Amino acid sequence: MAETTSAQTSQKHRLPMRRLFAASVGNALEWYDWTVFGLFSIYFAGQFFPPGHEELAFINTFAAYALAFFFRPVGGVIIGRFSDVRGRRPALLLTIVLMAAGSAGIGLLPTYEQIGWFAPVLLLLARIAQGLAVGGEVSNASTYLSEMAPPDYRGRYASFFQSSTASAVLLASLTAYFLSRALPAEVMSAWGWRVPFVVGGVLGMIGIWLRRSLAETEVFEQKKDVAPRVRRPLLTTLRRHPGAVLQVFAVTMLSTLVYYTYFAALTPFATRTRGAAPEDVFLALSIATAVFVALQYPTAALSDRIGRKPVLLGSAAATALVTVPLSTLVRPGFGSLLIAFVSGLAIYSFVTSILPAVVSELFPTELRGLGVGAWYNMTVALFGGTAPLLMSVFAAAGATDIFFWYVTAGAVLAFFVIRRLPETRGTTLT
Repeated sequence: MAETTSAQTSQKHRLPMRRLFAASVGNALEWYDWTVFGLFSIYFAGQFFPPGHEELAFINTFAAYALAFFFRPVGGVIIGRFSDVRGRRPALLLTIVLMAAGSAGIGLLPTYEQIGWFAPVLLLLARIAQGLAVGGEVSNASTYLSEMAPPDYRGRYASFFQSSTASAVLLASLTAYFLSRALPAEVMSAWGWRVPFVVGGVLGMIGIWLRRSLAETEVFEQKKDVAPRVRRPLLTTLRRHPGAVLQVFAVTMLSTLVYYTYFAALTPFATRTRGAAPEDVFLALSIATAVFVALQYPTAALSDRIGRKPVLLGSAAATALVTVPLSTLVRPGFGSLLIAFVSGLAIYSFVTSILPAVVSELFPTELRGLGVGAWYNMTVALFGGTAPLLMSVFAAAGATDIFFWYVTAGAVLAFFVIRRLPETRGTTLT
């Protein structure tokens, strides 16, 4: 576990920007690919399933979206263990190769009209590759950033993980905005949706090249002989660190419900259920995401000064209070959409900026990759992958308010579990 240290980091500490960028840029490219699927689903859902059943096609597409989430824990366990035994750097290279292949594959897939039921099968295989990749990426990128950081700056170093994620989401939403403005809806549905997936595959190759320059973390090098001797490592995380597992679950549940509400579920809900113009939704989301990116480092720095718990508790309480009221602003009109997206994502930034540091500080080095990878991704699979699907099902039944109360209940539960979270600001990873 992490232990407190009295050593103080110099106030003149200089961030190693080149290394931070190399560690984060691959993560950004992977999350760009992941987000594009949710944003462009309104255009390609009908391409991979039998025509004439639009509502069913959307539900099936979101089922494919959800299925990939259930492969995230598999990737978290397999690649997380690989990371603990072989190193953070090789694991980071493996995840970005898988993601690039999945993204390019979706962009080049034949449609249902061309190859019948092979189309949805191939779509599922591509999503499985992406699920495995993201499952390994989240744990290893956050672990790498946390392990390379001085204790008093770990929040700020780890914030680059979510900054890269949010920047990728911003790039994806801007791509959606400009493509929807430049191409007619029928062109977007015919082939325009393929463009961002192919671009994602190309960008993935750039990410592979950038990550080749990364050095292994000193923390891993000091403990690399310990992990191979751990037997039944997943069971060990439960037996020796049950509190850490519960706390990872609570913090991740809060983050996941909000993330996939704003970045995946609300786009089809706003356009198809509430009748908002797609370009208004994409522009509002893009502006809100820019604000979200800008808040990552300041909120992480705040946690390095006052502690992780106060920041997390404030965000959980605010999320519980505003989710349902903000949902009433998701309607036609750019102004109301902008208020809803900016307010929700600003509150959310207080969780995401420090989440990688928090979960990494809860496990020892020999179990960190697996512990974070397994339990973080299992939680995401339960609450993230199902969010767009639940939103679609509730919308089809005319009961969309239930979904927003569901998010509120998750925030309340997270608040009470976070109250028992140990304060880990300024601790040394061991």
